[in-house]
Amino acid sequence: MTGTTGGQRLTPWLFTPGTSSFIEFMARYEPDLMPGSGQRPAGATGLTGDQIPHGTTVLALTYADGVMMAGDRRATMGNLIAQRDLEKVYPADEHTAVAFAGTVGIALDMVRLYQVELAHFEKVEGTAMTLDGKANRLATMIRANLGQAMQGITVIPLLAGYDLLAPEGEEGRIFSYDVTGGPYEMRDFHSVGSGSPYARGALKKFYRPGLSRREAALAALQALYDAADDDSATGGPDVSRRIFPVIASITEEGYERMDEARTEELSRLVVEQRLRQPEGPTAIL
Repeated sequence: MTGTTGGQRLTPWLFTPGTSSFIEFMARYEPDLMPGSGQRPAGATGLTGDQIPHGTTVLALTYADGVMMAGDRRATMGNLIAQRDLEKVYPADEHTAVAFAGTVGIALDMVRLYQVELAHFEKVEGTAMTLDGKANRLATMIRANLGQAMQGITVIPLLAGYDLLAPEGEEGRIFSYDVTGGPYEMRDFHSVGSGSPYARGALKKFYRPGLSRREAALAALQALYDAADDDSATGGPDVSRRIFPVIASITEEGYERMDEARTEELSRLVVEQRLRQPEGPTAIL
């Protein structure tokens, strides 16, 4: 029977039992509603990469209580700043976060679809997907975008989660991807985006096992500052506009975004330190 909601009729396939994958379910019954279904064919003329907003830089690092993600706020179109307050770090579910670098519009669609995918699986199966399953499911979504990636419309996500099934001390896990969807588990820390080489270089100096939440947040902010210092597409702390990076932690208690006041406090501390040491703090040998 076809149902109704708000005066609109629901199509029969919504009541058809199906797979625990929302993506497979939609692809079977309404493929035209899926993101990317209207992608332009190879060789077609239209917008170039410099005319589409791109976001960078995001990073993740493990710490004593789990794993932390952070991202700058800038989006660029070629040599122009398209947006100063873009958010690139999102909760995927209670114990998982996803961040992105690349084409903003496609990335936001992918994040929303991924959130629905995990929620759909949990409702159908009655249990949350394992972290390895989440990493592989995101890889499948990236692979489905390969046609657009080959045309320069690329999304590179970064996945971080608290693995409730992992041995003690190894619960915080990080997964990186290539444009073909290949998943790679990264140890300790990782970064993606145009500023990632500089962010990873900074994290090599600042990271150590067992960081506290505050220490991990400061390491992330220092890494993003270094990325902004050398990469024009990465935005540093904007003190005058009070725009600061997004920082989120995932622990046994779940996903938690650091509140704006705390982020501003730590960001201003980093800026003040850089006034004295423009190249940043040095590592202890």
